[in-house]
Amino acid sequence: MDQLTDRTDLAARGAARVEWIRSRMPLLAAARSEFARTLPFAGHRIGMSLHLEPKTAVLLETLAAGGAEVVGTGNHGSTQDDVVAYLGTLGMTLFGTRDDTLEQHHENVGRVLDAKPDMLLDNGGDLAAGLIARGDSASVIGGTEETTSGGDRLRGELAGTVGFPMIVINDSLLKAIGENKHAVGQSVVESFMRITNLMVPGRRFVVFGYGWCGRGVAHYLRALGGKVAVVEVDELKAFEAALDGFRVSAEGALAFAEWGDVFITATGHPGVLPVEAIERMRDGAVLANCGHFPWEIDVAGLRAASVARREIVEAIERIELPNGRHVILLAGGRMFNLAGREPKGNSLESMDLGFLLQTLSLERVATAAASLVAGAQPVPDDIDRTIARRMLAALNAAE
Repeated sequence: MDQLTDRTDLAARGAARVEWIRSRMPLLAAARSEFARTLPFAGHRIGMSLHLEPKTAVLLETLAAGGAEVVGTGNHGSTQDDVVAYLGTLGMTLFGTRDDTLEQHHENVGRVLDAKPDMLLDNGGDLAAGLIARGDSASVIGGTEETTSGGDRLRGELAGTVGFPMIVINDSLLKAIGENKHAVGQSVVESFMRITNLMVPGRRFVVFGYGWCGRGVAHYLRALGGKVAVVEVDELKAFEAALDGFRVSAEGALAFAEWGDVFITATGHPGVLPVEAIERMRDGAVLANCGHFPWEIDVAGLRAASVARREIVEAIERIELPNGRHVILLAGGRMFNLAGREPKGNSLESMDLGFLLQTLSLERVATAAASLVAGAQPVPDDIDRTIARRMLAALNAAE
């Protein structure tokens, strides 16, 4: 009885949080009303692997309003238990908790696939890769992939094996500007201040990657007075960063290892911040990652090389190095802008835009999969432009 009461209280807390966020996502509200009439997902089971937090709940409510059956799990380390409890009261089947290990997360992905979804809402390519490894993708008509990391997997290790259309949301210029540059930039700075309680002005930040997310992080840090350097191996992006006024190196992590106070990875690629560079950092340097996979910082190598380590408070780990110095690792190398107490993530408006891209792209798959090619592909141009017009109308309405 006590467990039932606790679960009920947890669900009520989740419902209250979602209520506020739902009230500030007008684009999804309009889609929800339309889908309740047209039911584009009737008869479809959508398998999901996506950060389970309040904004995601509004997306899933919208899909359910359109007739979808949702079976899903979160991403490792970002699941919010009260949101899962609330969505369970709506009849959705969701696996996972905040405290799941990486092994348990992979098991949860497998349980989603066991449910035999015919559409995918993927984040990082885990569901697509799992289906293909099982040889069990014949019944899938298509889906969406949220991230650059997942898009890279679809076009890289999974190239030629994906026999169904996967619309890569991160290929959208609309998302790149609205969510990646401005929302990730804002959320990374907010999360750094919230988790560490350190000031930004005058502090030296090294940002790895000058894609859309890295651009946003660098610009928002500088806007608050941070001194910012950029590590970018792509010559054209490095050139852009230089003309934007940042210190730049295309030579990798060692370039600014002894200069920086805070190191933030935003590349989507593994091992961009190796132990060799970390060992040259000044005492107390802070390491953080905002990329999808927890592989950009060599956390395993760092811990193996350490002489001692301990969690100071939630999401802050102190790691002692053999040279007598120490570094601070945020969120264990996972996405730190979805970590700590009361994680916020990207802004409500940006996720309203981003999740409408997901929603209308999934609708296109459900209603016109035959018009799409197999494999990774960008968001259809007409969807991008429709949402841009709706977002402009919403912004103008707020003036």
